[in-house]
Amino acid sequence: MEKRIVLIGAGSTNFGLGTIGDIFKSEILIGSTIVLHDINKTSLKKTEEIAKKYLNKLNLNFKIESNISRVDALKNADFCIISIEVGHRFDLWDQDWKVPLQYGFKQVFGENGGPGGLFHSLRVIPPIIEICDDINKICPNAFVFNYSNPMQRVCQTVTTKYPQMKFIGMCHEIASLERHLPEIMDTSFDNIQYRAGGLNHFSILVEAKYKDSGKDAYPIIRKKGPSYFKKSINDHEVWGQKPGGERGVFFELFNRYDYLPITTDSHIGEYIQWAYSVADHEAILDFYEKYRKKCLSFYESEESYKDFFDLNKKPKERITSIIEGIVNDINYEEAAVNLPNKGYIEYLPEDIVVEVPGIIGRDNVEGIKLKNYPSDFASLLMNQTSVMRLTAEAILEKSKMKALKALLADPIVDNVTVAEKLLNNMIDLQAEYLGYLN
Repeated sequence: MEKRIVLIGAGSTNFGLGTIGDIFKSEILIGSTIVLHDINKTSLKKTEEIAKKYLNKLNLNFKIESNISRVDALKNADFCIISIEVGHRFDLWDQDWKVPLQYGFKQVFGENGGPGGLFHSLRVIPPIIEICDDINKICPNAFVFNYSNPMQRVCQTVTTKYPQMKFIGMCHEIASLERHLPEIMDTSFDNIQYRAGGLNHFSILVEAKYKDSGKDAYPIIRKKGPSYFKKSINDHEVWGQKPGGERGVFFELFNRYDYLPITTDSHIGEYIQWAYSVADHEAILDFYEKYRKKCLSFYESEESYKDFFDLNKKPKERITSIIEGIVNDINYEEAAVNLPNKGYIEYLPEDIVVEVPGIIGRDNVEGIKLKNYPSDFASLLMNQTSVMRLTAEAILEKSKMKALKALLADPIVDNVTVAEKLLNNMIDLQAEYLGYLN
């Protein structure tokens, strides 16, 4: 079925080519037009050249368009997929991470949570809002999928301004369960029924069962999980990490709350005030350096992306299946989507974006209520809800005072005077991006 799918940030490392490769594998979407858009002309051209090379090589019936103009790219769009960053990603990330540490705030990673997550949000969300302004004017009925981090705060801000927009946050972390659960449960993934949820990068496995017997698998997961993860290598995005790396915060949560976290220390540790004391900092730094190297050298060798276009390999992300589900009105259950809470997690406010399973149909992506969500773990999530709301308000109101309040609401921040100094310093350091705050 011919659709117009717009990739915004198509020149981004992994995202553009990975998503194109996934679409190429879809029989349902044959004949569709893939529109590539990026403000970086060089990256956009590279992505276009590689995409057309493989399109011709594989002799597939898709169309590739490339457009530096977002307005032109969005015309008649059925689906928009956003994955953008601004500026020199790793240089700015270094500031987000290291400067708060110099001020005494013990944050774990500096990308999505803690003070670093706030500065990242204040920088990257305004351009995403501008993108959504255009979508609202040009193709208001399009489904919009976001991959940009910080996912929680991106989705919270967009859905606050545009509550009627079909805006869904997507993250690949849920795929870790496909790698781990079959090993722990000693069965094929096809025989596993599970549900997970919480906040993005801050979620747990809520339930797991064997499909053939209906047997609850959690007793086995709790028994075998610790020994399995002590040996497990987190090789999803980079290679060569040590066994059991990035599992300090992970094990504290698993052991004390009795539920399996979905992500490792670099992600889940960003949201918890005591995480710094138990996080595996060595493994986190190792991951960061290898991930940086991988991203910065991505286009240097075809080895980085050729597997994306191997039609015998599974899709890289879940987005193609979701688009297929919408096009064919399949109404299937997707493992994780980020949507405003509508009672999906009963302990969290209605307007807060949560990560839950969803039903994918033609007209809507609807979340699924997670019954019996553990209230004690939900109490940790509650600590983030005000941070999310205040961040959204700071951006939409261009308010420095709201940004300070978002900082002060964060569990990581424990000194009001120092917090204000930090905010002022970061606004100066990143004036090109944060100068709009007044």
